[in-house]
Amino acid sequence: MLMRSKLFVPGSRPELFAKAVASPADALSFDLEDAVVKERKAEARTGLATFLRDAGPVGKLSIVRVNAVGTPFFEADMAAVAGPWLDLVNLPMVEEPAAIVEAAALLDRLAGSIEGIGRIRLLVTIETPKGLRQAALLAAAHPCVAGLQIGYADLLEPCGIDRSDQAALAHIRVVVRLAAAEAGIAAYDGAYAVVTDPDGYRMECEAARWHGFAGKSCIHPSQIAIANAAFMPKPSEIDQARRVLAAAAEAQAKGVGAYLVDGRMIDDPFLIRARAIVSLAGRHAPSSDA
Repeated sequence: MLMRSKLFVPGSRPELFAKAVASPADALSFDLEDAVVKERKAEARTGLATFLRDAGPVGKLSIVRVNAVGTPFFEADMAAVAGPWLDLVNLPMVEEPAAIVEAAALLDRLAGSIEGIGRIRLLVTIETPKGLRQAALLAAAHPCVAGLQIGYADLLEPCGIDRSDQAALAHIRVVVRLAAAEAGIAAYDGAYAVVTDPDGYRMECEAARWHGFAGKSCIHPSQIAIANAAFMPKPSEIDQARRVLAAAAEAQAKGVGAYLVDGRMIDDPFLIRARAIVSLAGRHAPSSDA
């Protein structure tokens, strides 16, 4: 599931839907939650469902952020958007495994009643202190959980933690990434709201990749290319990974368990990383080494 860039698209802005589909984003996240006021929830839901049904598969990952489990809008959102065109449901404000189990059960029921529906999985957003504390439990709550995502605004602002505190961001990322890794799923970094600061966005992309994240949200099309480039391996990393794999093959042939590559002792954990880098590089050529 390649999702270096995930573009948010307000569910109440149908004039943006086709433009988003034509963008270079790996994934589109149509938003029925925060981007839609209460009075327009039903209108946005109906309009989005019509677009998704008419458009069909759009050649990239299709995601809908529904309203949270337990809200009056959750079940109607799920029933409206579920179909063969949908890859992921983004669950916001998740704090308990029970919410994930409930969402998964509803997806199973919908799959039994909608013709042609595939396996729709869940992208779980970590955006409260309790959700962060329980991140590992949420990641492992159900097999349909495909990834964890950070929601910085809801997590930090009520606590009075400054969004520019890099130590706080690093702590949150490491907690979420290790929780996702324990469950064998990916982690995705949250949105960066200052769309006029491409350098700041690029810096966050690089930091997130350093912490093992697979991609980052985009709230404006200008952020897509930055994310796509940042979450691809650099040529130097690809070359080094290929040297590791070549040395591994030679060592295996000789019956050697550990060996040096570029002065570093290599064993199985490094092989896992090298294989992942080469695999990702094979899917898209990196656009720059910056």
